[in-house]
Amino acid sequence: MHISNSSIQDIKTIFRLFDEAVSYQKKKGFELWPIFSHSLIECEIKEKRHWKILENGKITCVFSVMYNDPVIWGEMDKDPSVYLHRIAVNPEFKGKRMMIVIKNWALNHAKELNKKYLRLDTWGNNETIRDYYINCGFNYIGRQQLVKTEGLPEHYGGNLLSLFQNEV
Repeated sequence: MHISNSSIQDIKTIFRLFDEAVSYQKKKGFELWPIFSHSLIECEIKEKRHWKILENGKITCVFSVMYNDPVIWGEMDKDPSVYLHRIAVNPEFKGKRMMIVIKNWALNHAKELNKKYLRLDTWGNNETIRDYYINCGFNYIGRQQLVKTEGLPEHYGGNLLSLFQNEV
């Protein structure tokens, strides 16, 4: 497996993986991801914050990183951290524990950037994904209710999240 920055040519595949993730969430009765804008993902790609995992030339998984996330992490955002977002696994590769691959890469990435923490959030009521992340070695630190904030995308407001943090 190889991890590299996503490119604009990957956009169609990225959004197909997002659509498949939402279909899975619907099927399982989980909270649904919002529809992400093309401009958001294009910006992440241009800023080299969007990544893909390739196996035999096929995209197995995509994810984004951020280096600040005050909306979700509040005062804790002052700690130098890498934040993982929008992780979507190609259904053909489910069960291959892609999250462990991402975690190991992200811990290394954070270390290279002299960050102190690797952080991740997910829906607060989804015990299945929370347990999965814990099984992948993420430290669960609790839940947080987001406050609706004017000017931010709708999906940020009012949701309950589970928070995870690993020291680098």
